[in-house]
Amino acid sequence: MLLGDVLAQFDDDAMAAEMLLRLDDLGLVARLREEADAQERALGEFAASSVRHYAANASDEEWVTLMATLGRAGDPGVACMKRAFAFVLADDIRAGEKCDDKHHLVRD
Repeated sequence: MLLGDVLAQFDDDAMAAEMLLRLDDLGLVARLREEADAQERALGEFAASSVRHYAANASDEEWVTLMATLGRAGDPGVACMKRAFAFVLADDIRAGEKCDDKHHLVRD
């Protein structure tokens, strides 16, 4: 399945939940849910935008690491999503973000 196809499935809440459960990482899913709630966004919408953010902003080094991870992964799609979500959540923490009055994250 192509990444665009996966992202399109996040538009459907039931499909988004199914895709996130495939990650087999409840802690990561809980962190995604917390962040989505903080931004007043649907979980699927937040997940899709996180993967897009990763694709647009990951460094060359991160892409090389992802390629190596995909080569060893039993399910490359799950491996890619886990890496993307972890990257975005870590990026938010490193940036020291604050919430505006609508709970959207803003960078200093």
